[in-house]
Amino acid sequence: MTVHFIGAGPGAADLITVRGQRLLSTCRVCLYAGSLVPAELLDSCPSGARLVDTAQLTLDEIVAECVAATRDGHDVARLHSGDLSLYSAVAEQVRRLQAEGIPYAMVPGVPAFAAAAAALGRELTVPTVSQSVILTRMAREATAMPEGEDLATLGASRALMVLHLATHLIHEAVAELAPGYGADCPAAVVAFASQPGEIVLRGTLGTIADQVVAAGIRRTAVILVGRSLAAEQFPDSHLYSATRRRDS
Repeated sequence: MTVHFIGAGPGAADLITVRGQRLLSTCRVCLYAGSLVPAELLDSCPSGARLVDTAQLTLDEIVAECVAATRDGHDVARLHSGDLSLYSAVAEQVRRLQAEGIPYAMVPGVPAFAAAAAALGRELTVPTVSQSVILTRMAREATAMPEGEDLATLGASRALMVLHLATHLIHEAVAELAPGYGADCPAAVVAFASQPGEIVLRGTLGTIADQVVAAGIRRTAVILVGRSLAAEQFPDSHLYSATRRRDS
């Protein structure tokens, strides 16, 4: 029996992958983050499946559910919001399952930053403007950041930065990033990306914090900072250039 970790996507029920939805339809036990995963996804579970909302469960209780299900001969669908590779708390679950000798598999999902870029109608990597994306967060009430991963250090490159779990700290984020990026640097905040209540705010590092406060956004959002968010004058990508095709 296998525990299938499935990225449910950024919020819209139809942004789960085909593979993820197929697995949901076959697993007799589904553990899901009720506060983040769209309820419509549970309609894909088989009739009579055991559905467990993990929102109020501890890590030990979640793992115990997985252990019990697999010992009873059931595969488990473990639904996480967004994509498993970022801030999903999958690593500690996997460590426990390995200790128990329980097989697991991982199915990626659409990450929040990708849904935010779609909401903005922007490619985050623009030729000669920005070719790197930094995905990070801030540590206040959460686990401490490793040495050298503070915003000022990471922002020294001026690469496009995406901040997760930080809208409630927007003023602190701006204060740390403005010296490197400049107060006029384009910035955006996307809340509830891909969902009916999606909110898109656009501005600069000098204006975005007040917009966030006025909109009352404190969670389920990402902050994006970088010149590629408003770039207009840039060369076409070499990928489709006539020169490249003649050379090839």
